[in-house]
Amino acid sequence: MKLWQKNTDVNKAVEEFTGGRDREMDGYLAEADVLGSLAHTRMLESIGLLTKEELDVVQRELKKIYAEIKAGNFTIDEGVEDVHSQVEFLLTERIGEVGKKIHSGRSRNDQVLVDLKIFLRRQIWEIVGDVEELFQTLQTLSQKHKDVLMPGYTHLQVAMPSSFGLWFGAYAESLVDDVQMLYAAYKVCNKNPLGSAAGYGSSFPLNRTMTTELLGFESLNFNVVYAQMGRGKTERILSQAISSVAATLSRLAMDNIMYLNQNFGFISYPPELTTGSSIMPHKKNPDVWEIMRGKCNMLQALPNQIAMLTTNLPLGYNRDLQLLKEVLFPAIADLKNCLQMAKFMLEHISVRDNILDDSKYEYLFSVEVVNKMVLDGVPFREAYKCIGMDIENGTYQAERSVNHSHEGSIGNLCTDGITALMDEIVSDFRFDIVEEAEQRLTQ
Repeated sequence: MKLWQKNTDVNKAVEEFTGGRDREMDGYLAEADVLGSLAHTRMLESIGLLTKEELDVVQRELKKIYAEIKAGNFTIDEGVEDVHSQVEFLLTERIGEVGKKIHSGRSRNDQVLVDLKIFLRRQIWEIVGDVEELFQTLQTLSQKHKDVLMPGYTHLQVAMPSSFGLWFGAYAESLVDDVQMLYAAYKVCNKNPLGSAAGYGSSFPLNRTMTTELLGFESLNFNVVYAQMGRGKTERILSQAISSVAATLSRLAMDNIMYLNQNFGFISYPPELTTGSSIMPHKKNPDVWEIMRGKCNMLQALPNQIAMLTTNLPLGYNRDLQLLKEVLFPAIADLKNCLQMAKFMLEHISVRDNILDDSKYEYLFSVEVVNKMVLDGVPFREAYKCIGMDIENGTYQAERSVNHSHEGSIGNLCTDGITALMDEIVSDFRFDIVEEAEQRLTQ
């Protein structure tokens, strides 16, 4: 029996087609659903729709259900449509008729909206934590290998001297901008839609400010119609942040694949972190980085998938939106897995010294020679032409020294400045407010 069902049974084929993987995906929302109900029922008591005694019974049992979910002892039973129904049925089964009162003043539309907001802000919290750990690993490697030179490329042609300090540090700073994108998504997620009901509000005197404070949201989604319009938009904005992180990881993966190749040979990994060939005994394949590159390239398509699901939908709830969970939830899990694996791999990386001693990198230093002439008073265009002619004539003599001292260059990585940027953005999230609110609700 469905919460909305009257006296007609739904055709089995229709039920299976429209249900899809929704019950499976709803398992992700179980904790959030109980948190929403804990706040909602406290609000219902404050406006006289529950007595104090009823609230005590409901709160006590909801907290037990929450503990069961945390312990992994919660499932959505066969025949139960969704997580909201399962929680309400459990509650009614355990405490009787009062369990049926918890849905007053809300619809499954705003119930799933608040579940998603609570769940997604928690996922952003966890992603940011994983990004921070990878960031710190990159910064540590940047400092450790700051004096180890390597070739820099443009058009995949040998260009100018670079360093492992610059290489690792570049990806660290890229993650700073990615976290800025996550912060924007978090600001959207951290608004309370509860009380918008089916998208047009309620005739009950709901106290939406109270539930906002109880759930630790930064503010309300004020307009009830817009609260419903936010379904799909929230996921789309988060998907863009996920895509940004994935783009950084995909490029990092490609660099690792390339630099591990024997034609480069800049880095290596322990044999147990690579795979072999069934016929070529010398092979050390970078399968981890290749799988990561593939996964992250697919994650970069996520915003387009969500855009296609939500483009031109009419106002109000539409069942298409259910499919967003099937696209977004696995993507979040993949991103977290890739972040954790990237950190694990980089913790075991070895870099090669003296790479630039090879004669094929001799022209890397041509700009250094030009700049030295300019410092000695030769106009830049004349110095450039002179060294260019020497290279063409075969008379060029490299001076294998690098003298870069400006901010962000080989000799001045600005590691502390990049770390300060990351710390500032992360502190703006104020995850502590959410944690304290959730603890107050569940204790």
